[in-house]
Amino acid sequence: MNEPEEPEESPGKPVSRGAEAALTRVEWLGLAAMRKDRDPKAYRPKPLDDRLRRERTRNEARLLREARSLGVRTPVVYDIDLPHHRLVLEELPGPTLKALLEAEAAGLGELAGPVGAFGEALGRLHAGGMSHGDLTSSNVLYPSGAEGAPAFVDLSMGARPASLEERGIDLHLVEEDLASLHPKGHALFLRFLEGYSTGNPEGSAEVRKRAKEIKGRIRYA
Repeated sequence: MNEPEEPEESPGKPVSRGAEAALTRVEWLGLAAMRKDRDPKAYRPKPLDDRLRRERTRNEARLLREARSLGVRTPVVYDIDLPHHRLVLEELPGPTLKALLEAEAAGLGELAGPVGAFGEALGRLHAGGMSHGDLTSSNVLYPSGAEGAPAFVDLSMGARPASLEERGIDLHLVEEDLASLHPKGHALFLRFLEGYSTGNPEGSAEVRKRAKEIKGRIRYA
């Protein structure tokens, strides 16, 4: 059997770079893909840096697979290269939630559906014992358009099993993000919570309570 070909990188710089990693558009066995390279941190001792990058790469690959088992769409992991702290992932099309929120004509009517679907997806994730860990509107996208189901990306800071605190932090981050990106952020958060309760009917109340406690601690810190 022939070995899989290495992904061929398209010319140019990474299409995006975050605090932890860079994403580059590549081709993997004829499929459109994104290569995620976790950057080294010079301020950390190299053995520690290598261990942390390896663990986060492994954790992200595991959680991306486990999220799909809970009915939440994530990119398919095509390849994992732990020595190079690298993943090759399915490239998902569609706008991010951030792009939808910042669209010039985005009102409550247009956003209620995608925001509610986002809440339901996170509810399913939490009901399955998983947290996202870095839940910003840039890490939620809609491969089938705003009327379709959302997909989550970048689960490297997530956990399973996730503590109540970790799930509460997810909700707090959503509330903060919606408030910062849209003038009707509070109303959108209420719509998000409706979807969240649908996806996590048994655990919704305690997670929402913890999120309020977290908000209070941060406000008065």
